[in-house]
Amino acid sequence: MDRSLSTPAGIVREDAGVPHAVPRLSTARLLLRGWLDDDREPFAALNAEPEVAAWLSRPLDRAASDLFIDRMQERWAADGFGLWAVARLEDGALIGMTGLSRPPWAPEPSVEIGWRLASAAWGHGYATEAARAAAGFAFGELGLGAIVSYTAAQNVRSRAVMERLGMTLDPDAGFDYAGFAEGHPLRPHVTYRLARGDWADRRPVT
Repeated sequence: MDRSLSTPAGIVREDAGVPHAVPRLSTARLLLRGWLDDDREPFAALNAEPEVAAWLSRPLDRAASDLFIDRMQERWAADGFGLWAVARLEDGALIGMTGLSRPPWAPEPSVEIGWRLASAAWGHGYATEAARAAAGFAFGELGLGAIVSYTAAQNVRSRAVMERLGMTLDPDAGFDYAGFAEGHPLRPHVTYRLARGDWADRRPVT
């Protein structure tokens, strides 16, 4: 495994060697960590925000939000990767999630990088900063050859994050996401891709 590609400079992987432990990655401003019981209330509040819920295929009440956390924890144990809780180092506040998953609804077998942040955290570069750490983990620690990201064609914020990561739109891989009804404006989705080699070309060797 080429450790030079593991993570951008300044990110430290902790808990290495502990079976099913969620690695902790720190960036300049953020901590990517496992989920805590204390995260359940702020995560539910995040999912209930109108600005966030507008992009979800269905509303998440407290029970559904808690179940989502449970399933994220299960995927770490089953797959060795998953979605991290993202906390701000400055004050420890939970601002969202980012990480890797295998969406069962994806149009192809793939590992997707994704994120969801509270609306108050938008516009500060947090999503890109957190996702870069997750991408470094994907290509370094996991040794993946490529990752993808999916979003509604209208979701210009998420698409901008994908482009800042160096991901490229695949014009032939658009699809209709079945989570939205026929005719829903968010049903058309796009696919962005990033290969390990392209990531290596963009990252400094440390």
